Amino acid sequence: MTIAQERRKPVVAAAVSHPLEPLTPDEMSAAIAIIKEQKNLSTSVRFVSVTLKEPPKETVLSFSSGDAIARKAFIVLLDNATAETYEAVVSLETGQIDTWEYIHNVQPPIMLDEFVECEAAVKANPDFQAAIAKRGITNPDLVMVDPWSAGSYGIAEEEGVRLSRALCWVRANPTDHGYARPIEGVIPVVDLNKMEVIRVEDYGVVPLPPKDGNYTPEYVKNYRTDLKPLEIVQPEGPSFTVKDHEISWQKWNIRVGFTPREGLVLYDVTYTDGEAVRPIFYRASLAEMTVPYGDPAPHHYRKNAFDVGEYGIGSLANSLTLGCDCLGEIYYFDGFITNSRGDVAKIENAICLHEEDFGILWKHMDWRTEQTEVRRSRRLVISFIATVGNYEYGFYWYFYQDGTIQYEVKLTGVVSTAALMPGEVPKYGTLVAPQLNAPIHQHIFNVRMDMHVDGAQNSVYEVNIEQEEDSQNPYGNAFYAQSTLLPTEQAAQRLIDPMKGRYWKIVNPNKQNAMGYPTAYKLMPGENTLPMARPDASVTKRATYMTQHLWVTPYNEDENFPAGDYPNQNPGGAGLPHWTASDRSVENTDIVVWYTFAHSHSPRAEDWPVMPVATIGFMLKPLNFFDENPANDVPPSPAKHACCD
Repeated sequence: MTIAQERRKPVVAAAVSHPLEPLTPDEMSAAIAIIKEQKNLSTSVRFVSVTLKEPPKETVLSFSSGDAIARKAFIVLLDNATAETYEAVVSLETGQIDTWEYIHNVQPPIMLDEFVECEAAVKANPDFQAAIAKRGITNPDLVMVDPWSAGSYGIAEEEGVRLSRALCWVRANPTDHGYARPIEGVIPVVDLNKMEVIRVEDYGVVPLPPKDGNYTPEYVKNYRTDLKPLEIVQPEGPSFTVKDHEISWQKWNIRVGFTPREGLVLYDVTYTDGEAVRPIFYRASLAEMTVPYGDPAPHHYRKNAFDVGEYGIGSLANSLTLGCDCLGEIYYFDGFITNSRGDVAKIENAICLHEEDFGILWKHMDWRTEQTEVRRSRRLVISFIATVGNYEYGFYWYFYQDGTIQYEVKLTGVVSTAALMPGEVPKYGTLVAPQLNAPIHQHIFNVRMDMHVDGAQNSVYEVNIEQEEDSQNPYGNAFYAQSTLLPTEQAAQRLIDPMKGRYWKIVNPNKQNAMGYPTAYKLMPGENTLPMARPDASVTKRATYMTQHLWVTPYNEDENFPAGDYPNQNPGGAGLPHWTASDRSVENTDIVVWYTFAHSHSPRAEDWPVMPVATIGFMLKPLNFFDENPANDVPPSPAKHACCD
């Protein structure tokens, strides 16, 4: 056999049970080896991400157990030497590269090992050492360097340069809470391709804040002593079953995946109603999140992080800990990613699966018969937690026995901090300790939901509660729910209106319940606001998705991220504003619903030194999807405990 024939030998893909099973570590390694060999890659090439190339939707939906599965890997690469980005698709059956494409004028996300290398480059730079020495800092080893993305501000010398504008803090000792002492006004600007500091911006010396902010056990000595044990016990085990990445619980069936960009992905979510297995959505994930800060100072105005598209929220996932992050009978899924050199790494316990009690599901007391019926609610929780520099984000999907789906983000961690002169009171933030400012900011999330309500043909309606006109409202009490079809992409760009009780319903106009209503799910907004940056601000141009709470597009396998595939240093216009400009029809077709929700965070003293959890999210509730309450058959709970007689 010749060398050329040897190179063409097929790679045996892993035996997997379903086309949407994530790539195995062996498959990742095989795909990387194929690329390295067939493209003769130099050591200057980094592997940004290696993920499953998801098969066409029609292939997945028609799949039956035992069918052949074609496994492919989608790979993004960056050549530091040429500053060029490439996308490749590798067939794990043939051992060949199916496609290899140069992607012009983009910057892939900042990779984990770039964080480490950037910090080392900054600490070793003489100009940086001189800048911190002016502030009395003589030991660079105690400095913390967070490589923030640089954004896009039309600065000529930055065009085409892979940049980070690093923010810095200093610890008093190796275990000190570094975010308590910002090195204010010092911004090292780093060329990440060359891993060189190209300049150190210095906006003037501000003293280090005087007070520490330590919160870990070696510093906190007086813990509460009156907490009794609270045990979560399921002596017969949990009610769910797991096969590979497929979950079955009560009447729900859900498939989970994991990518370094999105983190947790849900696929093929269905609810069994009698003999019918009814789909609700095909795919759902956090597609983008943007964190704009509100301080216009020259060393703060560029703080606008895209934590999905610029960093990869999945690559920052925690390994979860039983009893702390998750409580009770837990099932964990590991996540697999690569570092930028192509080595496969396991994030152990990346995804947590468990059940939890959620109070009353339904209750009625018939005072005539003195009969009381009450059912306890139980929900299935699928979650992961990521650390992005100073912040932690917990992402939770909840599934309820009555067909409700909820998405919730839990925000915690440490607020981003800046130092102030003694006696200075911030306008664009809050003093959380002497001379320590926590700037005002927002967390803006977008969830992409490839809807499949009772099938692929769906439409979206906006529902407002309207007062009846006077001629038909003699007593002034009449109001009703008005539904309006959103037939095109432009018509479907909508904002919340809590004063009208506004929600949106995703309808299958081809299916009806027993009363003749089209089957539907309604998207119910929770906490929300608009972006506070002006329309002409750089961050608004780059994250135009955040200017509307609802977007609807026809399904297109290439349209996955609302700020575009490569938001890092992108000047704007990509993603949803670009796709929806053609105003395609979204009526009675295969649609994707994009929901944007924002948490505006004006920090408070209670957010320091570590922030109690804040929550934000939305719900999807069945709307005439069923013929009656689908939780009627939940059995009564036995009485097991009593107290406080």
